[in-house]
Amino acid sequence: MRFALRYETEYRYSGPVYDQHNSLRVKPASGPLQRVRNFRLAVDPSARTRTYLDYFGTEVVDFNVPGEHERLAIVAEAEVITQPPAEAPAGGWERSRGEQYTAAGGEFLLRTSDEPPNGALNQLIEDVRGGDPRSTLEAVCELIPERFEYSPGVTFVGSTVDDLLEAGAGVCQDFVHLSLILLRRHGVAARYVSGYLFAGPEEGGTDSVEVDTHAWVEALLPSENGGGPAWVGADPTNRKLAGEEHVKIGHGRFYGDVPPIKGVYRGAGGEAEHDVSVKMTRLD
Repeated sequence: MRFALRYETEYRYSGPVYDQHNSLRVKPASGPLQRVRNFRLAVDPSARTRTYLDYFGTEVVDFNVPGEHERLAIVAEAEVITQPPAEAPAGGWERSRGEQYTAAGGEFLLRTSDEPPNGALNQLIEDVRGGDPRSTLEAVCELIPERFEYSPGVTFVGSTVDDLLEAGAGVCQDFVHLSLILLRRHGVAARYVSGYLFAGPEEGGTDSVEVDTHAWVEALLPSENGGGPAWVGADPTNRKLAGEEHVKIGHGRFYGDVPPIKGVYRGAGGEAEHDVSVKMTRLD
């Protein structure tokens, strides 16, 4: 599939601000299943940008606006071509215990920092264990939307898994944070993925939809034929493995590693109005 993406965000401050530093993670990732063409970024007030890859391999654009300003606008555009993933490998549990697997999984095997300490997850952990890591990943995608309601506004960007358990509802970010715990407790390396999901009509010509930043999980599944393990995307919000309609921006241990924008500034404009929109257009 081929998509045109347009990300726009604007901050309007209550007074002059200056010496503003920001880090953007808005450029789609490049990899075996995804190619990026014609990425463009515009910042107003104009600023010199610096691009680099962060620790996890996500492309980051840094910029600084030194002079006084009361408004900041950012527009990022790109064209992305995605490919359908291969069938997920289904190696057994014994293949997820070897040195090759643990070396590839690294810190994505470690317990998450917001795991509830009170044993509230014990039943969920037991319920998702399957005959192999792949079936466990599929069980996670089925169990979470079955047990928890998708409900924007119940949680917020700083909510924990405890908040999800208490409310019984949340959004994609909460579902992924819970997925990370369930998978890692079974020894399956798992990482948080940030990006966009195209949910337009399956048939027809060029379709444009407004989307929000979406989150899903990537799990490291061992091969059944002796080959190396592979990262496989799965979307617990939508009860399915990730496909060519998912456009990846980057990944990390949790949401805090891949926010779209993060920064600081000085000045009296402590109150800021913030608008953001993402348009995703499917191109024939």
